Amino acid sequence: MIKVAPSILSADFANLGSEVKALEQAGADMIHIDVMDGCFVPNLTIGSIVIDKIRLSTKLPFDVHLMINKPEDSIHDYIKAGSDIITIHPESTIHLDRVISIIKDAGLKAGIALLPTTNPSIIDYLMDKLDLILVMSVNPGYAGQKFIRNQLEKIKIISTKIKESNRDIILSVDGGIDEFTAKESIAAGCDLLVSGSFIFKSKDYGNQIQRLKY
Repeated sequence: MIKVAPSILSADFANLGSEVKALEQAGADMIHIDVMDGCFVPNLTIGSIVIDKIRLSTKLPFDVHLMINKPEDSIHDYIKAGSDIITIHPESTIHLDRVISIIKDAGLKAGIALLPTTNPSIIDYLMDKLDLILVMSVNPGYAGQKFIRNQLEKIKIISTKIKESNRDIILSVDGGIDEFTAKESIAAGCDLLVSGSFIFKSKDYGNQIQRLKY
């Protein structure tokens, strides 16, 4: 079963509470939240305080993607804010295993996000701790970018690694996802589609979500 996590990076930031309610009613499976610090990526978005506030607006799981340097310095804030899954980048910390252990020890699901140039072999020594692997099919930092097609091969490689691990790990794809790249990503082996611009460009969120799934 393919799941869709709308990325609220493309939502109306003045009405985030209403937006996540609308996404839940439209059939979203979870909410993807991009946290950017203006250093790890060239943009600045929201932090744990905003996540804590919108947590009251929906019961959907929060898939929190930390695009920040040294996530270990603030990871407990995002745990307390109501995150269900926290995903970090290996390039953001020299203590990757330790930060993932902090997330797991708090009872949350842990994920790792791979930039377009990140070698998928980075996951080999972490498979026993991971619940989600996120393939970035754009260079992170901005919404509305074009899908990088060579990431399809990476999705296939990671899908094989997950099957060989016999673990229930979600394979997610984020960046340039529309009804066409969704089908290609699903064929390559992904389970979860993260999409922002494609969903929010229409007032009918439910229709857009269904177009991604089928």
